[in-house]
Amino acid sequence: MKITNVVKDSVNQEASDLINNTLKPRYIKHEIENNFSNQLFDISLKWRGSSLYFLAKYNCVAENAISPTFESKFARLVFVGDNRFNLSYMRHTDKWFELHSGLSSKECFKAIEAQPYFVV
Repeated sequence: MKITNVVKDSVNQEASDLINNTLKPRYIKHEIENNFSNQLFDISLKWRGSSLYFLAKYNCVAENAISPTFESKFARLVFVGDNRFNLSYMRHTDKWFELHSGLSSKECFKAIEAQPYFVV
């Protein structure tokens, strides 16, 4: 289902507010805890068609890291019409799992903020 630019802009603003006011302060640590773990340094958004993805970006601090950084999708909102979305999280199997269907964007963002599936 095609999403209008008006809806997309509104959802994008709400999602950016969630990232900047809640997710980044909660999950981004500015001190390096050890030299072996990947360190989260940014959370961002990416639209692909009518789907909005939340992405976590990591620094690889280990000396033998294949790449200095990588990104990982952790939440997806799929527009289903009438200002409603299906909400999924990325499982450890690299497969999306739909938790909720037919939610408003505000309901999706409350779920991302509160539910343990969306821990970055």
